Amino acid sequence: MKLLPAAIALILLGLASLPFLLASEDQPAQAAGAPPPPVVTVAPVEERELCEYALFTGRVEAVDDVQLRARVSGHLDAVHFQAGQIVHKGDVLFSIDPRWHEAALSATEATVAQAGVRFDNAERESKRATELLASRAISAEESETRNSRLAEARAGVLSAEAARNSAKLDLEFTQVRSPIDGQVGRALVTPGNFVSGVAGSNTVLTTIVSVDPVYVYADVDEDSLLILRRLMREQALKLDAEGRVLVEIGRSDESGYPHVGGIESIGNHLDEGTGSIPLRAIVPNPDGDLVAGMFARMRVPISPTRMTPLVPEQSLGTDQSQRFVLVLAEDNTAQYRAVKLGPAVDTLRIVRDGVRAGELIVVNGLQRVQPGKKVTPQREGEQTESGSASH
Repeated sequence: MKLLPAAIALILLGLASLPFLLASEDQPAQAAGAPPPPVVTVAPVEERELCEYALFTGRVEAVDDVQLRARVSGHLDAVHFQAGQIVHKGDVLFSIDPRWHEAALSATEATVAQAGVRFDNAERESKRATELLASRAISAEESETRNSRLAEARAGVLSAEAARNSAKLDLEFTQVRSPIDGQVGRALVTPGNFVSGVAGSNTVLTTIVSVDPVYVYADVDEDSLLILRRLMREQALKLDAEGRVLVEIGRSDESGYPHVGGIESIGNHLDEGTGSIPLRAIVPNPDGDLVAGMFARMRVPISPTRMTPLVPEQSLGTDQSQRFVLVLAEDNTAQYRAVKLGPAVDTLRIVRDGVRAGELIVVNGLQRVQPGKKVTPQREGEQTESGSASH
């Protein structure tokens, strides 16, 4: 049978396309035109030696806060300080007119002298009475009377000396001195005014607060308290020279926590309304940067110092209430991995559970990846084909 030229052409075309058809059966994905795996940026899980912290808002209070009051009455003569000045224990801050008290001291000294003379006379009479009684020159009753006068004279001396000592103290109190080292406030009374030293109505002259160290108070939640107490029992936390657990403090305008102190005490009663308990830290303050009444940030350790995995914030995804990362398998498959997170450290987040140090995770391009699918990994800092860095 003679084939027509058109039929011969069709047969040749079918034979030529047969290898292509066989190859397409082996590679259905390419025949379907599937896109290549997405390009993503990956990075290893970092590991650092660090401690986890709980953050609280605290307030600064002075260790010593004194209302300086007059101890004796009189007219104020002079003020010997400037408002806000740093003063030391024993510095004279106010002077009260001393003349009344000098006169009172002189009167009591005279009374002491008189009492001393009476005592000397009574002592001589008592000794003489003993001799006369032995020779039966006086009666026993007279001897007892003279001995009683001696005891009375001795009591008179003691009373006069006590009055003199009190007058001497009053005279000393006309120089009003600082009872502590600290920063003095403004003078609340100016010279020329009468100040009262009567107990219960003493005139307040000024206030003084200690500067170094200071207390920082914070209200700690119950969960943090339980962790902190457990770690303290286990002696798993860093301590200062006094054996106190170290905490870090920062002012509202400071970056980080440049002030380091120690936990001085923890309250003994949990507030049922707030579920918190007061914690007090004592913090060195040599430069006076922490001022009484100021708000401060407190960082309290809630884990021992240990090697801890960290991941970048942008590598974290959210699946309803669950946080996750995509971990790169050996065959470049992105695997879903749920993680339990801790607090932030710079631009990284602590991972308490879910990943290990050194594992590769997807950092950028998370939205282009389906868990279980392959990706084209690219390390951070590597150049793309177009020559630009991946972000």
